[in-house]
Amino acid sequence: MKSYKSWSPEQSFLLPPSPREWLPEDHLAYFILDILSQLDLSHIERSIQSKDHRGERPYAPRVMVALLLYAYSVGEFSSRKIAHSTYENVAFRVIAGGCHPHFTRIGAFRSAHLDALKELFLQVLQICKRAGMVKLGHVALDGTKIQGNASKHKAMSYERMEKEEERLACEISDLLELAAQVDEAEDVQFGNEQEPINFPDELKRREDRLLKIQEAKAALEREAKQARAQTLREQTERHLETARNTQDAAE
Repeated sequence: MKSYKSWSPEQSFLLPPSPREWLPEDHLAYFILDILSQLDLSHIERSIQSKDHRGERPYAPRVMVALLLYAYSVGEFSSRKIAHSTYENVAFRVIAGGCHPHFTRIGAFRSAHLDALKELFLQVLQICKRAGMVKLGHVALDGTKIQGNASKHKAMSYERMEKEEERLACEISDLLELAAQVDEAEDVQFGNEQEPINFPDELKRREDRLLKIQEAKAALEREAKQARAQTLREQTERHLETARNTQDAAE
């Protein structure tokens, strides 16, 4: 009998796994985390720290910026789906680092720090361009590598650099506006507290979920058994009818 590769979804890890082992080394999620570690988020920090310190603690600005930047780069603009992805998507889990902000907090963060986010996103795209990248996820870049010494290398003209910066700034504004529109549409569709993916309460707990699965499986088996019995009865009736018709013809 052919053996199978091991699969242990219930197996606990003997040692804590490193998030740096969950994705390929060159994954976009790691690149965004690395690039954000070099950026100045003090403007957002000051805005947060200026507010009343009482109440629920805020999430670190860097994780919120990383989530939004990665999500918009890969074409995900729904705050609800971003929130779900921190549980279900490996790349989002790596970026979130164990945080699971509610979709309302994701949307509120974007709205509260819109200007700062535009500037940060522009810095990220400019760094990507200087590194010679053609795309950042779904965001198209110019792809021209700007050399450090313009006197020795062909580089962008200052005028062209300004135009490219304007283009990227417009694209960033469009992305953030699209995200706001998606959230507004989903608020209308799902309400302020309802999310597009939700289980009935009795399916959220594992014990109840297993019981419901077992009950559903048993019900399907009963229905299948009843269907088979009905099929046999109908076949028997057809055979008897055929036999009667044959006997009548013989007589």
